[in-house]
Amino acid sequence: MEGGLVFIGNLDLTTRKVLRWLVERKPLKDIVEWATAFSLWPVHLMTSCCGVELGAAYAPRFDLERYGSLPFVSPRQTNLIVIEGTLTRKMARVARITWEQMADPKFVIAMGACAIDGGLFWNSYNVVRASEVMPVDIYIPGCPPRPEALARAILLLQQRIRKRGLSRHDLEMIESTIKRIDSSK
Repeated sequence: MEGGLVFIGNLDLTTRKVLRWLVERKPLKDIVEWATAFSLWPVHLMTSCCGVELGAAYAPRFDLERYGSLPFVSPRQTNLIVIEGTLTRKMARVARITWEQMADPKFVIAMGACAIDGGLFWNSYNVVRASEVMPVDIYIPGCPPRPEALARAILLLQQRIRKRGLSRHDLEMIESTIKRIDSSK
């Protein structure tokens, strides 16, 4: 008989160990990081005048889809939220609920002076900063910032994702996905 492999023992445990070993190896980590960086799907939440600049950034002239970013409607299929401009207390609750419904890993871009520090409305009783509601990864200054600035922020976020690597939380998320697949069989 020619040489072959025989696995004896708990197949479920062996599968998990092999999967963890594969995910922690460099080539597979690079593929996962590349896939995450080039599948940034921002949820479509217009809160202020910066929303027009976001629309212009995805229009044919600037075409952010070529960078792997495509606006989406449902928060459960997105992994990026762009806070565009003024964030009131009432809208902050909605933004936080949307952020909590997004898939992991999730990212936040605060776009415009109003999202960063309140902008023109800094002394209003109902304006909050985006950083008070959720962790912000990238800040885009300006009033309103140009579409090129959003393109630069997307590229910067992609660089950070590719340098970040897989965390322990990501590995646990992959394991829980495997468990769900196993239980559905």
